[in-house]
Amino acid sequence: MTGDASAEDHEAFGRPQRRDQSGAGMKRGSNLPAVGVYNQALVFDLIRRSEEGLSRSELAEKTGLATQTLSNVTRRLANEGLIHEVGKVISGPGKPRVLLALRPHSRFAVGVHLDPAVDTIVVVNAAGDVVARVEQAPGGADAEPDRLVGRIAHSITELIDSVDLRGGHVLGIGVAAPGPFDREAGRLLNPPLLPAWHNVGVREEIERASGLPTLLEKDVIATVVGENWFDADQELADAMFLYYGAGLGLGLSVSGAPVHGRTGNAGNIAHIVVDPAGPLCECGSYGCIGVIMEPRRLLAEARGSDAGAAADATRQLELLSNLAAEGDEQVIRVLEQAATHLATALVEVNNLLDLGIVVLGGPAWSRLGGTLFPVLERAVRTTAVSTSTQTVELRQSQLGADSAAVGAGCLVLDEAFTARTSRLMIAH
Repeated sequence: MTGDASAEDHEAFGRPQRRDQSGAGMKRGSNLPAVGVYNQALVFDLIRRSEEGLSRSELAEKTGLATQTLSNVTRRLANEGLIHEVGKVISGPGKPRVLLALRPHSRFAVGVHLDPAVDTIVVVNAAGDVVARVEQAPGGADAEPDRLVGRIAHSITELIDSVDLRGGHVLGIGVAAPGPFDREAGRLLNPPLLPAWHNVGVREEIERASGLPTLLEKDVIATVVGENWFDADQELADAMFLYYGAGLGLGLSVSGAPVHGRTGNAGNIAHIVVDPAGPLCECGSYGCIGVIMEPRRLLAEARGSDAGAAADATRQLELLSNLAAEGDEQVIRVLEQAATHLATALVEVNNLLDLGIVVLGGPAWSRLGGTLFPVLERAVRTTAVSTSTQTVELRQSQLGADSAAVGAGCLVLDEAFTARTSRLMIAH
């Protein structure tokens, strides 16, 4: 059983697949074509994560695949233009080792982040690097969904046209948005911060308008996928990803795969109560971490309600960030207190899941993280409620403010190329 894929079966590799979640908990059988596709994904994944490239002998050692199988797989990947030979290495007697590396501009994907403050659209190459980017103001609460979709699709087309594809092609579009959403239907339900998108079939509408395969996920899930795509050493296979933007969410990665939950809406930590004497939340409780971390509320607490009510969310965050950078004592005090509360929430989640690593990112974090991080790091190390045998480790995001948009593009790359055991199961 070599697990070689035929030419027809190979078509299943390298294309984003919209996976049926209706029987996600059921085990399925496998067959030779499925094994072949998995082997291709595994070899490609190892090659793309290697900065300098890997030789066939190194790939054989890492995968355990037979020499002939490995030769067939690498030949197919080269024929598809996904990898190429980048040089030779002499290490002892015998033939030099030929190194195989990713061709970054062989494939591209579009990432769209729908956010209350700003819509961000990026084009990423197969390495996940951003090659084009545009921002646009989000539609108002009374905007027509058709107009919103049309504007997004037009921006996508213009952005793709601006890119030198160098013979590569665009695989599809990934869309990241706040939840809740219906993952099966690809429909946003009633995200509180995106009223214009309530009950809109975002996935189908953008796919229809753009003509490209489209995936839809929560912004925190997209962030998980993006961070894992850039994690060359796979140190973040088991980790939490805090997304701090207009809202607060927590994505989870277990064994290198994002945790979606039964409905695809996992990751809502905003209503963990960390201060019963804190501000009133829209849910009716007091001291939820989500309302405590709202930039608007932080600004109002530090500078008065008029400051928090002024301008839009982007301007509020900018003002808060500038005041912190200038050393405003009241702003720094409020941010440091918020960081202490955030540490309590993160430690509570880690007590439950024991993942150990928290990656911090998102638009608000990129602005406020410099003030929040030292206090947060100290607080998670000293909190008395931690039951973990190891201290929670905090890391800064590799993706910065655009973590959700880049992650959305990586959703497409991940579905097309990442080796997951689900690839071994025969599709429904």
